[in-house]
Amino acid sequence: MRTCARWRGGPLRSRALLLLIPPVLLALQLLLVGPRLPGGVSRTEEEEEEQEEVAFSVISIEPERNQRRSPNRLPGGLQEEEEQEEEDDGQLARAYEDENEMHSRQVGPRALEVQPWAAEEPSFTAEVNRIITYITRPQLNCSRILSPGQAQTSQPPAGSPHWLLCAEDWLLPAADRPCVAYSFSMDGGDADFLKTVSGLGCEVHSFDPSSSNASGGHLGNSLSGNHGDGGVVSRHKMWLEWRVPRKRKHKTRGNLGGVSQTLADIMAALGHHTVHFLYADLLSAEWRVFQNWIESGTLQSVHHLVATVHLQWAGFEVGGTSEEVLRYWFSILQGLQASGLKLVHSSAGEGHRVLKQTVVNGHSSYTLSWANTRR
Repeated sequence: MRTCARWRGGPLRSRALLLLIPPVLLALQLLLVGPRLPGGVSRTEEEEEEQEEVAFSVISIEPERNQRRSPNRLPGGLQEEEEQEEEDDGQLARAYEDENEMHSRQVGPRALEVQPWAAEEPSFTAEVNRIITYITRPQLNCSRILSPGQAQTSQPPAGSPHWLLCAEDWLLPAADRPCVAYSFSMDGGDADFLKTVSGLGCEVHSFDPSSSNASGGHLGNSLSGNHGDGGVVSRHKMWLEWRVPRKRKHKTRGNLGGVSQTLADIMAALGHHTVHFLYADLLSAEWRVFQNWIESGTLQSVHHLVATVHLQWAGFEVGGTSEEVLRYWFSILQGLQASGLKLVHSSAGEGHRVLKQTVVNGHSSYTLSWANTRR
């Protein structure tokens, strides 16, 4: 009988325990979830203040980032958010750098843009007419000019001088500021230019690789004594280079160590940031030199440019058909204009041969005067 009672009592206790489990689970659920439900267990003032402090701590003063936060952030969302913010910051930084690089390309270095053909297909006549028309039509009218050999401004002459400088007040260096002039010429044709800029009180540097009266074979110690001396012409046995060395060495002031350097390196060695007046007769090397100036951004530092362009042959390191050469020349001229130079004056040279062909309405060379309107 006792054995039967124990056997019958076991199931009854098990059933009683099973009946108690749901109420216990419900009570636990109410304890855990109840405070978060509307009408749940009331909180003490200390708990409310603690909750308010937590709620205030997650408010962000950066609306952009605050808007990116999702109210349904999964576990680990804080780390994901921080990683996303770091990624977004990196993208903003890269965008800022790209914008700066773009701005740099717009005002400084730029790639030479090859212009479309003058006609629907390559045509020597169309290309040469476009070139001649472009270099014989001034783009900037000047009420006051500086003529060759004259340091006093005057009205434009009735004739056509070999070159001229636009002497509008906003284009000339201030009287109380340093004035720098460079001349590159091997035939002595720059005598009037040197006289004019010397009369303006400029610091003048004449470059001629064949010069016998230049002090030394490089820009050496002769610079220190002449730097800043207005009206004094410093002569250097130096010429212009258009090839940029692949392994560029740092050029220190007063030391180049060669007889052929780019304009940027010459300016750095002389300690000049600006060349107010530049004269260049480069004997058919001008096209490649111009390209170097355009692509390096050096023209941003040149205020007035007087240069002779030669059309009788393609020029140093310039090849292709006659039509391709003419299009290249026109692209160079457009690059000069895009760099801020506007044509002030054009003077035709002798001969009528352009790329070995006779052009009745054209000449074999032109001396062109530009003023930089973006300085």
